[in-house]
Amino acid sequence: MNDHIKQIAARLRGLREVLELSERELADSCHLSLEEYQAMESGEKDISVSALQAIARRYGITLDVLMFGEEPKMSSYFLTRAGKGVSVERRKTYKYEALASGFRDRKIDPFIVTVEPKEEDIHLNSHEGQEMDYVLEGRLMVVLGEKEIVLNTGDSLYYNALQPHGMKALDGKPVKFLAVIM
Repeated sequence: MNDHIKQIAARLRGLREVLELSERELADSCHLSLEEYQAMESGEKDISVSALQAIARRYGITLDVLMFGEEPKMSSYFLTRAGKGVSVERRKTYKYEALASGFRDRKIDPFIVTVEPKEEDIHLNSHEGQEMDYVLEGRLMVVLGEKEIVLNTGDSLYYNALQPHGMKALDGKPVKFLAVIM
């Protein structure tokens, strides 16, 4: 697992220890299985942004603290230049670029997500809130519950994020999309 995931795992463990919670208590409060949470905290498993967001919301901290180890500082505006957002590579096939990481008390989490083509099965996740995905480049298959929806450049999809969902790049080419998580 890459160093960034190990750092996130260490922050998860630190949060749990500061709150004096057992692994079971934290997992249960965020609707995660104990095994899933233990794998996240050990750094052995890919850590989904949706799981991190659930933990952050539950414990009243920002997603940035868990993902990047920094508290946002700006309150009137935050500028992110093209290609300069704080990046995290969750898996070899997914790269997230945070677009508002320095803005305090934000109501949404916008990311530019790049999905590399892969042959493996689509990993589904779900989280509280809503999500909107807008394809900037390429073609993206979104599995949403039982449906497979193909999005082309310029297409968008808005959905209840409690539904299991996952993405896959099509045509053997990377896909870049704007993901807004609310």
